[in-house]
Amino acid sequence: MTPNQITTLRVALAFAAVALFGQNTGVNLTALALIVVAIALDGVDGYLARRKNLATPLGAQLDILGDRVIENLFFTFFAVTGLVSLWVPVVFFVRGTLTDFIRSLAARSGRVGFGKNGMLETWWGRALMDSRSSRAAYAALKCICFCWLGLELTWARGGAAALRLAGGSGHALLQLGAQVLVGATLTFCLVRALPVVWEGRRYLVALAHAGPRPARAPARVRVPQHREARVGSVH
Repeated sequence: MTPNQITTLRVALAFAAVALFGQNTGVNLTALALIVVAIALDGVDGYLARRKNLATPLGAQLDILGDRVIENLFFTFFAVTGLVSLWVPVVFFVRGTLTDFIRSLAARSGRVGFGKNGMLETWWGRALMDSRSSRAAYAALKCICFCWLGLELTWARGGAAALRLAGGSGHALLQLGAQVLVGATLTFCLVRALPVVWEGRRYLVALAHAGPRPARAPARVRVPQHREARVGSVH
């Protein structure tokens, strides 16, 4: 499979996981497994692109788009079920829109979001946003967070007896763990956006000082010139 096909597959698996939640316990646990696979494939497509020299600007953008879709999909779903605040997916959506907008401005100058010729120039910016360790830690944190929320949803909808650790205390533990994980994921998400906003400020300033584009002159329409008809003398 190509990296782009893997990106498409992990998005499809995420939608499948959301569709499966809310059924019986066995189906819910299957959805949890799909979450793990969908998040794990995030590292596979990048590895495959580097290993087979298939990395392209389009592939990088599709990878980012896949991350956006999966993040917003799961947090919106868990917000609808009442497990997280509605503000959580809103913050993720605004953060993703802002960083992607700044990257689009950088792309006008020939800079890309990650890797060679990337827009991040400071060491701390590359460490927070572009390093493999940061990406791996963020992916692992999201995976644990989504799976934990899935376990809480399974419990709330009549989960298996094996999940009922000690009566009400087990549910309270799941709720507390979910709050901690959602807060940590949200914080890490915002921290990772700081380098893009900080180093992208020059593109925002350039856009603010850019003058209006000159209006294009209307295209001239060529009107065919018709020869005058010769009128012969009538005798």
